[in-house]
Parts: sequence; structure tokens; C-alpha cells
Amino acid sequence: MVRALLVIDMQKALFEGAKKRFDAEKVIKRINGLIDKARKKEIPIIFIRHNGPPEDGLELNSDGWQILPQLHKEPSDLTIEKTCCDSFCGTNLKEELDKLSVDKIIITGCCTDFCVDSTARQAASLDYEVTVASDAHTTADKPHLEAKIIIEHHNFVWSEIYSTKPIKVIPAADIF
Repeated sequence: MVRALLVIDMQKALFEGAKKRFDAEKVIKRINGLIDKARKKEIPIIFIRHNGPPEDGLELNSDGWQILPQLHKEPSDLTIEKTCCDSFCGTNLKEELDKLSVDKIIITGCCTDFCVDSTARQAASLDYEVTVASDAHTTADKPHLEAKIIIEHHNFVWSEIYSTKPIKVIPAADIF
């Protein structure tokens, strides 16, 4: 099996100011741990970056659009630009994964209830073996639900989804 690590939307604008992400510091540390292990195992690391409107701070080439500087990103890592929650929608992600013969995807990033969820479900629908690092994705509190509960809920839902290959949801420390 050929694996790839996806790091979704870990961008400055999504972590600045009032945008408090649950357990952000530890999530970044866990993602870096996965990046470091993937690099040692020569597993491709793919950063997904959301391009959005200026009011979201994610305008192409803006400061907020940049990947968090704390992440262990290397120039050799592939970066995929997207405009939808689903990292496959309107992007060349599938083509890049096919070039690398990837059939197993490890998913991390932001935001649990939008881009991480959409990407995990689409990857499963495309018949990839999907592993979500249960403690290496994050979101913010919503008016109706706290981020911690949203994350717990999505971890449960992903582990229960019926697909040709079940989505595995396991802690980052147990992935490699």
C-alpha cells in the first residue's frame, strides 16, 4: 500500500485573532509528529490550502492564506489549492495521488466539520483507505455546539460510515 499524508487548511487566517481552534497548539504538534514520521518513511506529504475571499483572510497570496509557519513544511511537499470544502472538488488532488499510486490517505487539519469532513467522506467514496488522525484535526466553537463535541462527534461518525473500506479513526501516535 502506498500512503500519503494530507494536511488540510492549516493556514494563518484560520488560527488568528478571534478564531480560536480547539487544542490548536497540541494539534499542530501532533500534525508535525505525523509529518516527521511520514518524511522518515518517505511517505508523500500534501498540504491542502484554501483560497477564499479577502473577508475570510484567505485571498490568494495574502498573509492569512499562508500555511502556518509552525508546521514542518518543506519546499518539496506538494501543495494543492482549493476553493471548496472537499479537497478533491475542482482540484488535481486525485490525479496527484494517482501519479504517486496512493491508495491509503491519512487526514489531518482544519476544520473538522467542513473541509476535513468533506475530504474524508469523498476520499472514502473514491475508494481510498482513509485514516483520520482523531487528535490531529480541529475546529472552533459554533453557536450551537462546542468544538470539542464537534470533534468527538465527527470522530464517531467517520468510524461508523458504511463505505467499501471503513474509515479508521485513530490517535496520531498510533498511525505509524
